[in-house]
Amino acid sequence: MEVATRYIAMQTRPESTDTAATRRDFLKASTTAVAAGALASKLGFPAVLSAQANSDRLRIGFIGCGGRGTGAAAQALKADSNVVLHAMADVYESSLDRSLASVNKEVGEAQKFDVPKSRQFVGLDGYQKVLQSGVDVVILTTPPGFRPLHFKAAIDAGKHVFLEKPMGTDATGCKQIMATAAEAQKKGLSVVDGFCWRYNYARRELYKRIHDGAIGDIRAIYATYLTGPVKPMPAKESRPEGMSDTEWQVRNWYNFTWLSGDGLVEQAIHSVDKIAWGMKDVPPLKCTATGGRQIPNHEGNIWDHISVNYEWEDGARAFMAQRQTTGCHNENNDYILGTKGSAYITRGVFIKDLDGKITWRHEGAVPDMYQVEHNEMYAAIRQGRPLNSGVRMCQSTLMGIMGRMAGYTGQEVTWEHMMKSNERQCPVDLAALDWKAPLPITPMALPGRTKMS
Repeated sequence: MEVATRYIAMQTRPESTDTAATRRDFLKASTTAVAAGALASKLGFPAVLSAQANSDRLRIGFIGCGGRGTGAAAQALKADSNVVLHAMADVYESSLDRSLASVNKEVGEAQKFDVPKSRQFVGLDGYQKVLQSGVDVVILTTPPGFRPLHFKAAIDAGKHVFLEKPMGTDATGCKQIMATAAEAQKKGLSVVDGFCWRYNYARRELYKRIHDGAIGDIRAIYATYLTGPVKPMPAKESRPEGMSDTEWQVRNWYNFTWLSGDGLVEQAIHSVDKIAWGMKDVPPLKCTATGGRQIPNHEGNIWDHISVNYEWEDGARAFMAQRQTTGCHNENNDYILGTKGSAYITRGVFIKDLDGKITWRHEGAVPDMYQVEHNEMYAAIRQGRPLNSGVRMCQSTLMGIMGRMAGYTGQEVTWEHMMKSNERQCPVDLAALDWKAPLPITPMALPGRTKMS
């Protein structure tokens, strides 16, 4: 709890404004939102202050019962001694049942479960029913394509929110998330994201040292996210008879850009976020990218590899290599090169000088970062001091989308363009999505032919 308390103030600091005019405007807006949040924190959270005074439990709503969501729900229940799982929702009853059983087994405290069948909601509208059930905090872990819609509904309803990365799958959705996060600041609501490495003690210490000048000025970052396939798309012939287009795509959500954002945005976004962290969350000036699909993916439209080259105003570069292919070298590392030395996140976390000598290595305790993010969120709620990482979580996601856009179109993409883009990946109005209606599959992007929006 002590570490959680110390970190709360860090989460609401204004972002750096040492960047171009359009990016200064972007960050200026975030600073205004932080000021509003500071005022809200002085006034306190009515629901939470009541919980402190009356020893009432914080009621948790859980929306999206997949593997990561199940983990997040268990961590939320273990983060505070006076919380209860109050409502759940998923599009599949089997996923909900399986998740509830898993969380119950993991937590093992019967008093933290009060989620009868009447508050277990199945269907695309389940999120609305959870928000109407009397919860105080919601966990949003559905496929990322639904994130902007669900997040706005949660903040409109006055709930504290934990939302998994990424923040959306297109520029329009991310900008909606950003606007909603600003509203959360005004309301004094906590918004905590699933960029879990920001909650890792070793990484925190490393980036603090980097920002304090341990390796001088950063000149280049090389980040890798080289893995095997994630949730491979089944053959068309395996689709059950009568299954709708919408259900087929949602069931195989990782393989469709409108639902997952592609591998760069859904998985490697962690590495993009660490690039942003290294650069003090100042957005890049522009980027280019190359990539495509080598292994057939049936009806899916995501790529299996992409490499992005980001550039900042001072000439610093960051290179992001993402690939999901079997039979290849796997690696998930970060190499940060400065004018006085280099920092490494590989099998360990350490810094070397220009002669290659290790000058610092992290050797302290490293608690579960997934648990830390929830511990810090609930500590902030109890103290009436809202955490809100809305700016940086959207900015990191937009950096990933920016790289994907450069790859998909074959064009150079600027940050200024991203902030003006009206890109939408979902082929229909998400709020009106029909579980039984036809839903066209957007063709896979072809550089030089796919247009930038």
